Amino acid sequence: MLPKLPLGHGHHTPRRSSLNSNKSSTADESSQPTSPGVEDETVVEPDQGNVLSHIISQLRPGADLSRVVLPTFILEPRSMLERITNFMAHPETLLDMPKIDDPLQRFVSVVRFYLSGWHIKPPGVKKPLNPILGEIYTCYWEYPDKSHGYYISEQTSHHPPKSSYFFMVPEHHIRIDGTLKPRSRFLGNSAASMMEGIAILQFLNRGTEKHGERYIVTQPNMYARGILFGKMKYELGDHSYVRCPENNLVADVEFKTKGYFSGTYNAIGGSIKNEATGEIYYELSGFWNGEMYIKDVATGKRELLFNATNAKHSPPLTRPLEEQEPRESQRLWHSTTQALLARNHEVATEEKTKIEDRQREEAAQRADKGVEWRPRLFRRVKGGPGGPEEGEEDLDWILNAIIDPQDPKLATRQILAVAPILKGQVVNHQFDIPAHCPSSHHSSTPNSVTKEQSNNLIDLGNDGAADQRETTKNNGSGELVDLLSGSGNEGQKQISLTMSPLQPTISDQGHPTRRRDSESSGVDEFVDAQD
Repeated sequence: MLPKLPLGHGHHTPRRSSLNSNKSSTADESSQPTSPGVEDETVVEPDQGNVLSHIISQLRPGADLSRVVLPTFILEPRSMLERITNFMAHPETLLDMPKIDDPLQRFVSVVRFYLSGWHIKPPGVKKPLNPILGEIYTCYWEYPDKSHGYYISEQTSHHPPKSSYFFMVPEHHIRIDGTLKPRSRFLGNSAASMMEGIAILQFLNRGTEKHGERYIVTQPNMYARGILFGKMKYELGDHSYVRCPENNLVADVEFKTKGYFSGTYNAIGGSIKNEATGEIYYELSGFWNGEMYIKDVATGKRELLFNATNAKHSPPLTRPLEEQEPRESQRLWHSTTQALLARNHEVATEEKTKIEDRQREEAAQRADKGVEWRPRLFRRVKGGPGGPEEGEEDLDWILNAIIDPQDPKLATRQILAVAPILKGQVVNHQFDIPAHCPSSHHSSTPNSVTKEQSNNLIDLGNDGAADQRETTKNNGSGELVDLLSGSGNEGQKQISLTMSPLQPTISDQGHPTRRRDSESSGVDEFVDAQD
C-alpha cells in the first residue's frame, strides 16, 4: 500500500528502478516478438564511429553528459521544448477526459492519455537538442470540434537544465503545467536521461475552485543502449506515477527494460489503486509502442486501453519562421536542423557550436555586468503552507500570468497576450523590463529596445527580464480574430491583445505601465522616456 502523501517539494511518489523488470513480464507480453524493431535501432556508420571515438575519452561511469559534446548523428532535429508536445498530440484521448463523471473512470482516461504519447519518436536512437537559456517555443492545435489547445514553453534554467511549459484547452477546462529536469549519465555501454520533474494536469470544471481536480505525473527514464559497440537501442525504463490527491487514486506504471538473457523490449506493467486503502482496481500490461491493456481485478475482464501500433498523432501548428523571434526554438535551431535532416553532420556540428558559443558569451557578459538572468514568461512557484500554489513546489516555475479557469473566451485572450502563438501575432517590445541587477541600482525606466537589439541573440537588458510580458498583435483572420477583437464579424483586423489582469497592463498613452512584482507582490510603475 502506498501511503497518502501531501503534494509538494520532496513529496511526490519516488521513482523505483526496473533493473529486474524482465522477471515480471506477463503472458500477454511473451506472445510479442522479443527482437527490437528497426525503428528503435541505430547502426553506427564508420564515419560516425570516428566521432563516437572522439567522445569516449570524455566519458567516465557516472559522468554528467550535459558537459560532454555528443555527436550530431544521435540528435533529433528539434528542441526538447518541442518534443514535450508529444504528450498533447492525441486529442482523442485528451478532450473528453473532464466530461467523465465517474472519478475512477476519469482517472483511467488520464492514464490512457498519459500512455498515448510515448510511441511518438523519430526512427532509431535520437536525443532532442538541449534548449539554451531563455529559449522559447509556442504552438497550438485546432481540434475537430473547433476548440483549440495552446502551448507555451521556456528554458528556465541551464545548469541544471529545466524546461518549463504550459498547455491549456480553454473550451474543455484542461490545463497542464510542468517542468522537465533531465539529468544525463554515462553508464558504460549505455547513456541514460533521468527524467526528473513533474507535470500537473488540472480539470478546471471539477475539484476545488482554487486548483480544480489535479493529476500529478512523473516520467520514465530514457536509455540509449550500445553507444560504444553494437547496435544502438532506445528504451524507456523504471517506474512513473499518475496521482490524483482529490480522489485518492494512484497509477504505478512500470516501463520494463530488457534483461541480458530474457524479457522483451518496450513492455509495460502496473496497477491503478486506492492510495488510502491499497485496494487494486486495475492491472496494466502491454507495450508502450503497441497494444496496451487494462484488466478489471474485480471481474477479470481485460480490455484494450490504447493501441499505439498505427495511432496517428496530431502535430502542433506554429507561426512561420519569418514571424518568430531569434530565440524561438524553430528559428534558433533552423540551420542545425536543416543540416541534420540532410545528414550533413559537419555543418550540423558547426551550427550547433555557434549557438552554444553565443550562450557562453551571454553568461560571461552577464557575469561582467552583474546581471541576474530571469525567465521572461515564467515565475517561481509560490508554494509552502498557505501559498497560492501550495502543493505544487516541484514545478519550480509556472506561467507568470493569471488565466481565467472558467471563461474560455477570456482565457484565450489572456493566453495569447503572454506570447505570440498564432500566425500574424507579433511582439511589441515597447514595455520590455530590464534584467535584474542585484549588484547595482537602476532607474525604474525601462531600457528602450531598438530593432537591432531585438534581433540580437545576446540581449542582456531585455531577454532576461524579470516577470516580463509582451503585448502581442494579431494580423490574422478567422474565428479566433473575431473572438479576440470582440467584434464577431468584422473580418481581418489588426488587434492589440492585453491580458486582464496581465502584467504589465498597457494603459492609455501617457499613463504609466504597471506590473505586479512576482517576488515581493508589490507594484512597480514604468513610464515612457521623454522625447
